[in-house]
Formats: sequence, C-alpha cells, structure tokens
Amino acid sequence: MKNPGTAAVLSFLLPGLGQLYNGTFWRGVFWFVVTPGLWIGTGGFFGWVAHVISAWTAFRFAQRHPTGA
Repeated sequence: MKNPGTAAVLSFLLPGLGQLYNGTFWRGVFWFVVTPGLWIGTGGFFGWVAHVISAWTAFRFAQRHPTGA
C-alpha cells in the first residue's frame, strides 16, 4: 500500500522521487528533468511551482492507486 503523505513529502524534497515511490518511473523522470530546468530557466521562481505540483500529483496518484501503478 502506498502512503499518499509519504509520496508527497518525497516528491516535495526531490521532485520525481514520490512518483518513483508510487511506481511510475516515467513520471518520475519527467519531474527529475523538468524541475531543474525550471529552476535554472526562471531564476528559481517556477522551480517552487514545480516542487508543489510534483508533490500534489504524487499525493493524488497514491490516493487513487494505493497499490501502485
């Protein structure tokens, strides 16, 4: 069983990690690539946005699919 809170915290600390915890490899890779790009490309502003969105999507996926992908 996947814990939505754990998925959200992992993904907030390192975007993509919560997705890997949920068993969604390619979603994790997406966030591993996009978040640094947004941090660098926007001088940090949209990096925070990516962190929050990544955590939220990991949380929601774990809620909807508690046994994984």
